[in-house]
Amino acid sequence: MSRRFRHRVDAGQQLAAALAPQWNGRADLVVLGLPRGGVVVAAEVARALAAPLDALAVRKIGVPGHEELALGAVARGGPPVLNTQVLLAQSLAPAELDRLVGVAVAECGVLESRYRPGAAPVDIHERAVLLVDDGLATGATVRAAVAALRAQGPALVVVAVPVGSREAIGQLEREADAVVCLQRPLLPRAVSWAYDDFTPVSDDQVVDLLRDVGR
Repeated sequence: MSRRFRHRVDAGQQLAAALAPQWNGRADLVVLGLPRGGVVVAAEVARALAAPLDALAVRKIGVPGHEELALGAVARGGPPVLNTQVLLAQSLAPAELDRLVGVAVAECGVLESRYRPGAAPVDIHERAVLLVDDGLATGATVRAAVAALRAQGPALVVVAVPVGSREAIGQLEREADAVVCLQRPLLPRAVSWAYDDFTPVSDDQVVDLLRDVGR
């Protein structure tokens, strides 16, 4: 890999520099970060572009009893993005799948209430959205986020990440209006390898960033 990032703040600053020529000063711009790590990257982008920042929670839908195996992912307000191969292998009844999706959607609502207590989500209707994460491995969570955002009528949805696997980027280029990615390794595992420091981010850090960067 030709590019490394010291940490998520450094990655966000490099991503912001790449985005600035097209996006700096755009009045209808909103920056959304995917919790938790994506919010750290998104905060740097929002600061640099003087845009409002918000978080969009996405939850993995795990196989019952084997939650580490993902059936897919879902964000509140959008359809689930499902892993067809895993779904067929599990032979879940439709009612059970609906239940699992409902649980994940409810968890998204709880998380977003925790991140911005007492505040409504930023309105993205007819606005340009930069959807930011700290990296794309399979891309399932970002695809679920894009699907949820589409339902809210934005002017356009652009995915922006410091690093992402080529397979995931290719999929998202068919679903988002554009994808901006600084580094495209062949292997999904190379996402974490692009960072010298990939320390997990806490919910408290997300809350602090949303409060400090502001709307």
